[in-house]
This record gives sequence, structure tokens and C-alpha cells, in this order.
Amino acid sequence: QVQLVETGGGLVQAGASLRLSCAASGRTFSSTAMGWFRQAPGKERELVAAVGGSGSTHYADSVKGRFTISRDNAKNTVYLQMNSLKPEDTAVYYCALSARQFRVIYSSNSYDYWGQGTQVTVSS
Repeated sequence: QVQLVETGGGLVQAGASLRLSCAASGRTFSSTAMGWFRQAPGKERELVAAVGGSGSTHYADSVKGRFTISRDNAKNTVYLQMNSLKPEDTAVYYCALSARQFRVIYSSNSYDYWGQGTQVTVSS
């Protein structure tokens, strides 16, 4: 079984930065696709950023230029550096892992494992 644990969430003011981490443990999959999603109250879960096994990345338009996804395969960890945070970034952030795919994945349905989520709150 695979466990994903997110850390790094919190309450910050607009314009601040946060770095989320997601560590995978248990049975891990070398260089498979990983992603960060978020879900705000009353809204559907949406893709924030995704990274493929080769390091290729994809970002939602709303976070381009502000967020950076990266991975450390040796540590089985994916990161999300969030800069210039806005109140509309407030949500629970989830990391996700694919067991089989290596290309960037856009759809939440294609991920196999999910973390428990970490709350990010940005005050104005």
C-alpha cells in the first residue's frame, strides 16, 4: 500500500509564499506521474500542477508564473512552491500519484493514490 502525506499548509496573508511537500511511503513507483489538486468549499476539485516522470510539467492558468511543482525521486517527494498567494488560492490541497503512467496527467481519475490534504488559507 502507498501512503501520501502532505505537509506545509497554513494561514498566510496575500502575497506570501508557502511550500507544500508530499512524501510517498510504502510501495513506491519510480518516476511515475504526480500532481497537486485543490478543492475550495462548494467547488469541484481542480488540477493545480502536475509533473511527469521526466520532469515535464503542467500548470493551471490561474497559478502559472506563481506556483512551481518539482520532484525529488530519491526522496519519493513532490513539492509545490506557491508564491504571491491570493485569497482565491484558499483550498484544501491534495497530492496524487499514478502507479502506472509516466507522462503528465491532467485528470484526477487517472491517479491511483491520494493524500489526506492540507489546508491553505490566504487572507486578504
